[in-house]
Amino acid sequence: MPFVSVRFSFGVKALYVGADFQDGTCRFIVWAPNQKRLTLVLPKENQYFSMDKSAGGYWTTTIEGLEADTRYLYELDNKTQTPDPASHYQPEGVFGASQVIDHDVFRWSDQQWCGLDLKDLIFYELHVGTFTQEGTLQAVQNRIKTLRELGINAVELMPIMQFSGKRNWGYDSVFPFAVHNSYGEPNGLKALVNECHNQGVALFVDCVYNHLGPEGSCLNNYGPYFPSTQLGRWGASINLDGPQSEGVRNYFLENLFHWLNHYHLDGIRLDAVLSMHDKSPRHFLVELNEKTHAYAKTTGRKTYLIAESGYNIPQVLTPIDKGGFGFDAQWLDDFQHAVFALLTGEHEGYYGDYGRIEDLAETLTEGFVFVGDEPNYKRKRPEESYRWLAADQFIVFSQNHDQVGNRLLGERLATLAGFEAAKLSAGIVLLSPYVPLLFMGEEYGETAPFQFFVDYQNKTLSEAVRTGRKKEFASFHWQGEVPDPQSPQTFEQSTLNWQTRNTEQGQKILSYYHALIELRRKHPLFQPQTQRQIKHLYIKKPVLFVHKQSDNAEEAGIIANCANTPTRYTFPFEGGPYVKVLDSADFAYAGLGSLLPTLANSGDTHTIGAFNLAVFLKQSQDDPS
Repeated sequence: MPFVSVRFSFGVKALYVGADFQDGTCRFIVWAPNQKRLTLVLPKENQYFSMDKSAGGYWTTTIEGLEADTRYLYELDNKTQTPDPASHYQPEGVFGASQVIDHDVFRWSDQQWCGLDLKDLIFYELHVGTFTQEGTLQAVQNRIKTLRELGINAVELMPIMQFSGKRNWGYDSVFPFAVHNSYGEPNGLKALVNECHNQGVALFVDCVYNHLGPEGSCLNNYGPYFPSTQLGRWGASINLDGPQSEGVRNYFLENLFHWLNHYHLDGIRLDAVLSMHDKSPRHFLVELNEKTHAYAKTTGRKTYLIAESGYNIPQVLTPIDKGGFGFDAQWLDDFQHAVFALLTGEHEGYYGDYGRIEDLAETLTEGFVFVGDEPNYKRKRPEESYRWLAADQFIVFSQNHDQVGNRLLGERLATLAGFEAAKLSAGIVLLSPYVPLLFMGEEYGETAPFQFFVDYQNKTLSEAVRTGRKKEFASFHWQGEVPDPQSPQTFEQSTLNWQTRNTEQGQKILSYYHALIELRRKHPLFQPQTQRQIKHLYIKKPVLFVHKQSDNAEEAGIIANCANTPTRYTFPFEGGPYVKVLDSADFAYAGLGSLLPTLANSGDTHTIGAFNLAVFLKQSQDDPS
């Protein structure tokens, strides 16, 4: 079924929010329950229009003969003029006027796009500002074909909503409906999505509903969106169950629909879902998932809502009709922590409870190593199992914006543990029974850090951020000086060096990632299935052996030496012979040379190199090779 644009209300009494422009007529709607007077201001035209208050605290006015791209503000009781809290574009930044957007002017060519199955996705997370030197949506669009040739079929953009200044790592947005003006205009995002779909690539965007950035927000001028009495880890928390929370919930439900419908997104990754506390009879996360599922059914497009959570509770992935929140998938931090701590030897901060090869084995078979939410987060009991959660409900990675950007110096895994360890981790991720995610640049061995950066206008706030970053790293005991988040240099050195991709080593590492992706694509036993398709899992420290078997009886053995020294081992997989089809130590993959044979049988003794991963396929009886 081809894509069908839809418009239906998530809100109160069929009211939307923002400026809804249709054929020269614009209906302005804003929720301001406590204001006694509200005026629409067109500053360039020097025109003022009184607005009418209706049920639920919504103010409306309709202007005919209006041009698209008209700038506007709202004037409140106290004569303060501020942008629209549901502005679709802020061309002059967070302190300037909002701009009316005609969403019908863009000509889509993705009508036949129906989306992809979650189990088939290979994600690529990127930050628009540092992905290229240009730092624009257009520059990202120019690279989509290159990513598709690698085998990527799902791009996930870190938050692109309007923040203060020209640079920010993304999680300080203050206008949740607006494309950030430094990245491009709304049509620039649509062109990117359109190109993705025409290349067979799904596009996801990271949304942040649990908090706002500390500079430039006008939401609380209009209503109790983030009351100062509800404080969370990142400041004031969203008002989901307090007084006048109906308008707040409607605002964010409308936001979800805005991104899906106006921009044809394939899904949204929702930041820190377990920080969104709600004591209402029907949790807000349930409402979000219900609306996403309804949208997917109405449009005939596969559309997903993915949760990010630093904790693990089955309720996140449990279907709504069984008492859960109903998310389609979640990021699995346990997987990253297990891989990272094992390969780097780090045991600081949240890596403190990881580092054993058994942790990696457990997350490969069970998903969760720890379960619960704060403050009851604890190691899962041996008899406790969550294998009933489908494998394609877990997104796994060895590094992402959080685990890189939230380090003192923003180092990548290749910098911390070397390229062989980074290649080993990539193999574990891409051949895991889950849905893999790569972090921008890792596919060619990028060594540029990804650091925390901002561009606040307020000097006091800038200094508070510098101080806060130092305190945040206290539990990790990392050595060194915290890079200045406010400095343009911190941003610039976080930008990818695409020329590295074209070096001899960059091309070899790229070919390794391509080989892994091709292996995953061609062999179903490396793709997500509920039972993980793991026949046996053996540990002979420091080597992990994973024996995989698919429903059609295809068998494979993955061997991973998780130590920085060569190791002797006995080939454990029975019923051979097995043919080696991938070896991270090969010269072709920028390795030091393989020590492993091409053919192997059960009981053979071999030496495997340091941080070496190899894959053997069981040779069928009718295979002459």
